[in-house]
Amino acid sequence: MKNLRDFDFENKRVLVRCDFNIPLDEEGNILGDFKIRQILPTIEYLINAGASQITLISHLAQKFSLKPVAGRLGELLGREVKFKEPGYITLLENLRLNKGEEENDENFAKELAKLGDIFINDAFAVCHRTHASIVGIPRFLPSGAGLLLEKEIKTLSRLLENPAKPLAAVIGGAKVQTKVKVIEKLLKIADFVLVGGLLNKEIKPAFAKATAGEGKIIGAGEGLDIPEADLKIFKEKIVQAKTVFWNGPLGKTEDERFSKGTKEVALAIIESGAFSVAGGGETVEFINKLGLIDKFSYVSTGGGAMMAYLSGEKLPGIEALK
Repeated sequence: MKNLRDFDFENKRVLVRCDFNIPLDEEGNILGDFKIRQILPTIEYLINAGASQITLISHLAQKFSLKPVAGRLGELLGREVKFKEPGYITLLENLRLNKGEEENDENFAKELAKLGDIFINDAFAVCHRTHASIVGIPRFLPSGAGLLLEKEIKTLSRLLENPAKPLAAVIGGAKVQTKVKVIEKLLKIADFVLVGGLLNKEIKPAFAKATAGEGKIIGAGEGLDIPEADLKIFKEKIVQAKTVFWNGPLGKTEDERFSKGTKEVALAIIESGAFSVAGGGETVEFINKLGLIDKFSYVSTGGGAMMAYLSGEKLPGIEALK
């Protein structure tokens, strides 16, 4: 798979797939710009490499416009980002407003490909999707990975292949179907797999007697927050760890009254001094709200893509670049 250093961008038009699927309020105001900030190194690299034009494409899960993102991106870059009109840096409208995106329509992919001489995918969070802007465009343009995509793969591979031990994995949230495979994989490599929240209740039958090698599964509570006794055990295991992976809140964190356990786990991870990797929309939102993003060794932009990668699945978006 090629990366930015494998291309000569001098006087070339570059099409960049970004992930600007950020939280917005009902009026479309930005609630968090973490994902926008993560793309900056790739855009700055292309500017410095002499690209003649940079066109950015992204989706928003909601049917909102990406216009506020163009404004915020311009502020962060310190230069104008045009929205839907030609400029040195242009951000196009929400891709999912065109049904050809999710249908992986070949003609839509061709139309997008006409906007660049080189395609760079820097949207790790959607690499598990077979959408036109992810797997379609690389069929028509020389393609490679951006700095963020490269970093995501490197960090998650380190977690899977060469983690400093003991490794503790903390898994919460609710989406059982996306997490069973990951838990099975982690049980083979982790010393402790700590499962909390609603997830614990739902996966209990599947993992009632699960041990694999030295991996042990430890469940905490089934309700709105982690019970004190379970929280104590979680923190003891985290403090022993040299690597910690965390995905998913451990209680109903949207309600302040039930966020204590998740907050204490976040602080325990930071205080452990371990190499810490966190990811998933709700997790990132929670630690961002606490102002703790910079305290983690690495915060992934991926949710579903991160879990798919860690469970050993091949991601279509990454395969398309090979």
